Amino acid sequence: MPNSADDLPAVVTGGAGAIGSALVQSLLGRGRTVRVIDNLSGGRREHLPAGPGAARLSLTVADIREPATYAEAFRGAGEVWHLAANPDIRLGTRDPRVDLEHGTIATFNVLETARRFDVRRVLFSSSSAVYGLPTVFPTPETYGPLYPQSQYGASKLAAEGLCSAFAHSYGLTTYLFRFANIVGPGMTHAVIYDLLKKLQADPSRLEVLGDGRQAKSYLWVDDCVEGMHVAKERASAPVNLFNLGTEGQTSVREIAERVTRAMGGRAQIVYTGGTRGWVGDIPLQLLATDRIRALGWTPKFTSSEAVDRTIAVTREELGL
Repeated sequence: MPNSADDLPAVVTGGAGAIGSALVQSLLGRGRTVRVIDNLSGGRREHLPAGPGAARLSLTVADIREPATYAEAFRGAGEVWHLAANPDIRLGTRDPRVDLEHGTIATFNVLETARRFDVRRVLFSSSSAVYGLPTVFPTPETYGPLYPQSQYGASKLAAEGLCSAFAHSYGLTTYLFRFANIVGPGMTHAVIYDLLKKLQADPSRLEVLGDGRQAKSYLWVDDCVEGMHVAKERASAPVNLFNLGTEGQTSVREIAERVTRAMGGRAQIVYTGGTRGWVGDIPLQLLATDRIRALGWTPKFTSSEAVDRTIAVTREELGL
C-alpha cells in the first residue's frame, strides 16, 4: 500500500529533460501532482506531458544553484527526484567548474532545501561513471575503491556522499541510482544522437571517436524509470544504492554500423583511434543488477533493442 507521502506532490529537478520527462509522465500516470524545476538549458518545455494529467503538472523555470528561486516548490512535497545535472561529460573536462556547480553544489542545495521543508525522501540520479575503470564485470554496487575518470563522475560520487550524510544526519531516506547509458526519446547528446547529427550534416562519411571497441550497457528510459519506482516502493533503508542497466553491452562499432544502415548504408565509417572517445570516457561498462532485480525489476528491452529503438525515434525527431 502507498504510504502518505505518495499522496503528496512530487518534485522533479531536471524534469524537462529526456529522463526527467519520462519520469514526470510516469508519476502523472500514478495520479501524482508533479512540480518540475528546470532551467531549460538542456530540457525543453515540449518534453513535458500535455495530455491527461497535465493539469497536475507545474513548471518552475529556475537555476538549481539558486535555492531561493525554487524553494517554494518543495513546500508540502512528499519527495524530490533530483535529476538536474550537466549531461555532457566532455563539457566538464573543458570547464572543470561546471560539474562542481551543477552537480555537487546543486545537490547540496536540493538536499538542504528538502531538509528545510521536511521533504523526507530524496531520489538521486547518479551514474556508472563513479566506478571509473573497474576491473570486475559486471560491476556490483560494492565495488571499490572508486576512482572517477571525469569531473562528471567525481561530482556524482561527491553528491552520493552528501545524500548519505543528510540521510544519517537529518533522518532523510535517500535513493542513489547508478545509471548505465540511458537512451530513448528526447535525447540531445550522446553517441546515437551525435552520430545521427553527423550523418545529417554529411551522409557520405561518419567519423567515430575512438576505435569503436568501447562497449557499454544501454538502458531504455522507461525501463530506467520503472526501476527507480520499484526501488522507492520496496526499499527503505536510510541509504538505498542500486545499479540500473541491462545484462548485455553494445559496442560503439555496432552502434555506428546500425546508424549507418538506418540511414541507407552509404556512409564510410572512419575511426579516430585510441581506446577512449574523449578524456574521461569509460571504454567498458557493464553493471551488476542483482540488487534491483531481487526486488522484482527486469528491463523489458536488451541493450541492443534499446539502441535500435533509440535510433528509430531519434531519426524521427530529427526529421531524417
